[in-house]
Amino acid sequence: MRTDLFRKAALTAAGLAFTGGAIAGPVTAAHAAPTTDTKPATQNHKNSERELGVRYEAQPNFYYCGPAATRNALSVQGKDINVDAMAKEMGTTEAGTNSINDITPVLNKETGKNAYHSVEIATPKADDKQTDTLRTDVVKAVDDGRAVVANIAGTATDTDGGTHSFEGGHYISVVGYRDNGQTVKIADSADPAQASYWITTEALADWIATRGYAA
Repeated sequence: MRTDLFRKAALTAAGLAFTGGAIAGPVTAAHAAPTTDTKPATQNHKNSERELGVRYEAQPNFYYCGPAATRNALSVQGKDINVDAMAKEMGTTEAGTNSINDITPVLNKETGKNAYHSVEIATPKADDKQTDTLRTDVVKAVDDGRAVVANIAGTATDTDGGTHSFEGGHYISVVGYRDNGQTVKIADSADPAQASYWITTEALADWIATRGYAA
């Protein structure tokens, strides 16, 4: 699979400091002790929501968000994979992991099938069609028992009013949805104090804009 599909899009003004998802903010949170969430996957068809159980770990340094997001995503399937090995396979450096297309092949390799595909949102802001596609992709993946990995940049506000800012780019896992996919649950390796939060799918689509996701 080509790994350069999103490279041009990733090199936007928001991503010049770290092209593929290294965190531009303080490093200290990334070194905090990992936490664990062993909550089992739950599903409520009446309310159209589902949440996957994540064995969460924080990233060990400021530029490992790609491998860490992938590790957290794969943990919902009961997999425990070494982040250093994944970082090497993804070509992760201190500049981060270059694009989502460096992560998609690893997800497929570890799941043992071509379940994941890369989706680009190349525009500066997601339109309604791109947001609807993201919503459909998240619901389908989570219903299949898989987490989504997204390459994001900029600032977004969660449903509780919390602000999450990664101007240099970052990778996160999407591990649940509710309200028919109108809101989604994020597992974020950057800071164990904010290990998970909910965000509207519309806000997530705009956060991904200029980059892409694996679903």
